[in-house]
Amino acid sequence: MNILCFGDSNTWGYKPDKSGRYDENIRWTGLLQKKLGSGYHIIEEGLCGRTTVFQDELREGRRGLDLIGVKVEMHNTIDLIIIMLCTNDCKTRYRASASVIAKGLDQGIRKARQNASRHFDLLVISPIHLGVGVGDADFDPEFDAASVAVSRNLANEYRKIALQNHAAFLNASDFAAPSVTDREHMDEKGHAALADAVYNKILALQKGLSHVI
Repeated sequence: MNILCFGDSNTWGYKPDKSGRYDENIRWTGLLQKKLGSGYHIIEEGLCGRTTVFQDELREGRRGLDLIGVKVEMHNTIDLIIIMLCTNDCKTRYRASASVIAKGLDQGIRKARQNASRHFDLLVISPIHLGVGVGDADFDPEFDAASVAVSRNLANEYRKIALQNHAAFLNASDFAAPSVTDREHMDEKGHAALADAVYNKILALQKGLSHVI
């Protein structure tokens, strides 16, 4: 079973202390591979700074809509796509509401389906919340208090998109939180918790017990 994980820095495994990338024994995608075993192939497609549809003028190739179709073609055939995007959409420069960001997610889903060689299942994950004060001087000034508020409103909007697209849904903030180190990225504990949640969701999906909840 081929599972494509399409996301941003929290899928890539960015370390909150800015020292690089967690290895496959720590990041949630690597842990998920270990939990699922040899009958499954986790395809890691995380990229720092990736958005749903917004163009980052400072960093090339960060617009998810431009890449998700290509990634689907590259890795065909795919049985399940897991999408966890939108933290970067909360940056102040975009001034986007949760509902607007969700519309970007919907466009990405449609692009993925257009480029797939066959039907695939879909799991939409609403990312962890941004931590209060993430935009403070010693943290990440690309965010502010409004960004934090938007991140907390995303789950409800993403759930709607999942329903519309007959996809499964998981709210990462129910299981993990941003680290105290940078108020933005998961620490080792967060990666482990998310891996457990996604693993259980996949098992439930395969048993037909949890499709759009």
